[in-house]
Amino acid sequence: MAENGRTVIIGLDGVPYEMLKHFADTGVMPNTAEIISQGIFRQMSSSVPEISSVAWSCVITGKNPGEHGTYGFVDLLPGSYRMRFPNFTDLKAQPFWDQWQGKSIIVNVPSTYPVRPMNGVHISGFVSIDLDKSVYPTSLITELGKVDYRLDVNSDLAHKNMDLFLQDVDNTLAARVKAGRYLWDYTDWRTFMFVFTGTDRLMHFLWDAYEDTKHKYHYLFCDHFKKIDAAIGEMVHKMNDGDLLVMLSDHGFERIDYDVFLNYLLIERGLLKFRQGEDISLNSIAEGTKAFVLDPGRVFVNYRDKYPCGSVERSEAEEVIAELKELFASLEVDGRKVIRSIYRKEQIYSGPYVDGAADLIMVGDDRFNLKASIKPKHLAGRGIFTGKHTQDTAFLVVRGIADEGVIPEKPAVSDVRGIIEQSKSRA
Repeated sequence: MAENGRTVIIGLDGVPYEMLKHFADTGVMPNTAEIISQGIFRQMSSSVPEISSVAWSCVITGKNPGEHGTYGFVDLLPGSYRMRFPNFTDLKAQPFWDQWQGKSIIVNVPSTYPVRPMNGVHISGFVSIDLDKSVYPTSLITELGKVDYRLDVNSDLAHKNMDLFLQDVDNTLAARVKAGRYLWDYTDWRTFMFVFTGTDRLMHFLWDAYEDTKHKYHYLFCDHFKKIDAAIGEMVHKMNDGDLLVMLSDHGFERIDYDVFLNYLLIERGLLKFRQGEDISLNSIAEGTKAFVLDPGRVFVNYRDKYPCGSVERSEAEEVIAELKELFASLEVDGRKVIRSIYRKEQIYSGPYVDGAADLIMVGDDRFNLKASIKPKHLAGRGIFTGKHTQDTAFLVVRGIADEGVIPEKPAVSDVRGIIEQSKSRA
């Protein structure tokens, strides 16, 4: 990478290492195959939990959740059981575009809504609600309208008509590529970050179409990746010789065998109770509750000094946590272990915001999708999703790096920013 070279970061949300390798090896993604052959290709670990809001926050800040303060798509208002949805204003660490020199073009990075003034262009990604708060500068909104830009795929369509959903996935991609093409030449930038998120939506609903070559939608699934590869090729062919290219995913994916409803287990064992005569929700938690779960596998001890109906004294914490660990570690469905790993927050997080994390954070074993809903009347079942996130199968590709030593053998999402910064400093 030349000292004055630019940096291009391309994200493929949720795409696992083995899928990318397969598509590169079989000709579905020839441009990606060429990039892999010229660069360094690694399997990468996601965040814990392995969800986009946490993982992309780690990518753009280079920090772990204990430093950037994002632990999930939902959280609780302090001193209550009322859920809130953290957003970009809650991020406690600075994204790279607030600190690196030169202008940045940032397109469709999840959990960066609402946008704020910055040196360049920012179009936020999932979950973005209001277009006016999703685009900086707002003068670009008119131009985005010309290409029919969409903030996200309409996932509701998959519940009604899969053909319409797939058409929307492709239309959203086409509009985003047109926007990226326009923004590439919009200003003299030093960093260009562009994330494809239709990949995640596609794999959630149609992972089975990827695995089954005879599936009705297998061709369309692969064709979407061909279109992404063509867009990647277009961007890469515009790069200069001294530019650094980084491609990555925020987590991996695999097939779902079962959704497992963890709060159901707590209710069944008498560890989670609700007030009689009220609709069952976190807001109706009753005295005697020892713990509850938020998605995807975050276990909170119901402390007396923290929650309205708290029942656990701090002096009892170790006993309760040990009981919960034993319960979840022994959980089986169809004779198979459900939980792969159970962490205390201090084991995996460090920094000034660790207290905001769950007391236990769990990662599901192969093909078990951890869920926190309290509505189901059963421990395990299957919904419309056929694919789920994985924690240890993300990917990283780096091309144009001067020193391979800056890339760990087993990198994590929180390493990506540092890898880029070290590459620049050693150019």
